[in-house]
Amino acid sequence: MKRYGHLFEKIISFENLLSAARKAARGKTDRPGVARFLFHLENELFNLQSELTAGTWQPGGYRVFQINDPKPRLISAAAFRDRVVHHAVCNILEPVFDKKLIFDTWACRKGKGSHAAIRRAQKFSRRYPLVLKCDIRRYFDSVDHGILKQLLRRIIKDAQLLTLLDRIIDNATPEAPVGKGLPIGNLTSQHFANLYLGQLDHYIKERLGLPAYVRYMDDMLLFETGKKELWQQLYKLESFIRDQLALTLKPQATLLAPVAEGIPFLGVRIFPGLIRLQNKSKYRFKRRLKKKEQAYLKGKIDMEELTVSIQSMIAHIDHADTRRYRQSFVETSLPLG
Repeated sequence: MKRYGHLFEKIISFENLLSAARKAARGKTDRPGVARFLFHLENELFNLQSELTAGTWQPGGYRVFQINDPKPRLISAAAFRDRVVHHAVCNILEPVFDKKLIFDTWACRKGKGSHAAIRRAQKFSRRYPLVLKCDIRRYFDSVDHGILKQLLRRIIKDAQLLTLLDRIIDNATPEAPVGKGLPIGNLTSQHFANLYLGQLDHYIKERLGLPAYVRYMDDMLLFETGKKELWQQLYKLESFIRDQLALTLKPQATLLAPVAEGIPFLGVRIFPGLIRLQNKSKYRFKRRLKKKEQAYLKGKIDMEELTVSIQSMIAHIDHADTRRYRQSFVETSLPLG
């Protein structure tokens, strides 16, 4: 495996830190902490650069809160200064990590995404009669720090960068078990988590020789022609995940079924000939819509912002066969013009 060097100096360059600050501030410039940082932007970036160069930068704590969309999750929001570092790291490491991933990994990658993953899964559903759906149990909470660090050392040879990455990885949320877990909310966590399961991708494609496979973060679909073959793949899959990644599958989420029954995946049900929104996705859409409408009626947003938000939500569900549903939504929502 090729190892990359001379990355640390790219990460701490002023130009990269400036780009990172702008990305981290996108949509958040009205927040006091962000505004203070931006007001003293040059000094803040030079101070950050000095700390990173000297190896004295230490990540701070998190603001932890729960969201319930689509299910309850604890989000750990790092301080803005730390988020600048995360963006600076990902600016440089994202293309390095991307080269290590197979084609059919669809999360957190440029030119990929959930809609493309759904289309790819539908393509496979037209060629194979059976699907095995798997999901990792408490994935972000269960990533093993030692395994992740070992993986990073097989890719990166910069000692300073590895020390920085170790610091980010070790800065877990207080409720995380020792040596486990990545905070949901860190940009670095998304890329670390994707790379971590990249080992599983290569095992499935290169060792098991499975040609039809789709992964979106920890949601996986394996397609086959025979039920016996899929059960065998599942057994080998569970062993690799347990022995090599220190993870387990979520038993209640494992499904082996004919594709003709529809594949529940990323908020939709995929059939060979159509894609339907799942009921929970419809409920979530309506809830977001009502929230935006209430914000408009209370004067918190104007008509232009409401229109843009609703158009964005419609575009999100447009990849499914939702013409009737969208028509009913237009008839019952606020007039937009």
